[in-house]
Amino acid sequence: MKSLIHHLMANPMSGEDIERASFAAIDREAPEHSFDAGQWGVARRMVHTCADFSILKDLVFHAGAVEAGIQALRNGAPIFTDANMIRSGLSQARLKAVNPGYSPASLHCHVADPDIAEEAKRTGLPRSLFAIRKAKAQLEGGIVAIGNAPVALLELNRMIVEEGLRPALVVGMPVGFVHVVESKDELLGLDVPAIALKGRRGGSPLVVATIHALAVLAKERA
Repeated sequence: MKSLIHHLMANPMSGEDIERASFAAIDREAPEHSFDAGQWGVARRMVHTCADFSILKDLVFHAGAVEAGIQALRNGAPIFTDANMIRSGLSQARLKAVNPGYSPASLHCHVADPDIAEEAKRTGLPRSLFAIRKAKAQLEGGIVAIGNAPVALLELNRMIVEEGLRPALVVGMPVGFVHVVESKDELLGLDVPAIALKGRRGGSPLVVATIHALAVLAKERA
């Protein structure tokens, strides 16, 4: 039996070729939807990340989220994440292509900070709660990217309601079984630009895909 890799070697495709072919397949096979061009730019990259068209029915764009996200990236807005996996996954090259001022220092994640771990141990509450509180200065006018911790999203929602906090964009896609659905539903009831994946699904890769899609749109529209 001949290994399948030989077909690729005989018919070479670069990584860029494969990505283009993948997006063409998504455009061709996607079910009917009502996303506008900007929203579809985000949605198709999310589908590309998980190879699952069923997420489209749960994907919600709230309060001019795509335009708000593009403008925030052009402004070099700080980005807060609830997990270092997201922080590591965000491409500096993509961000710098929109605003050269972006650097690793523009990306904030406090969940592994020693003082956060100590506070969580003392109170018996999740580290994500104290991590997002610590980042309050970066949240105002910033991009908040939550893909793992629903408690972080619940606390963000509280700060929006009770403290008048106004992020430029919230990407609300925590994944799991506890506090997850209600945290997203509460977010979508607030007057703040948000991109959310309703239900239990979410995760770091989808959040990274969302921000990368916004960066691509910002560069295309420049």
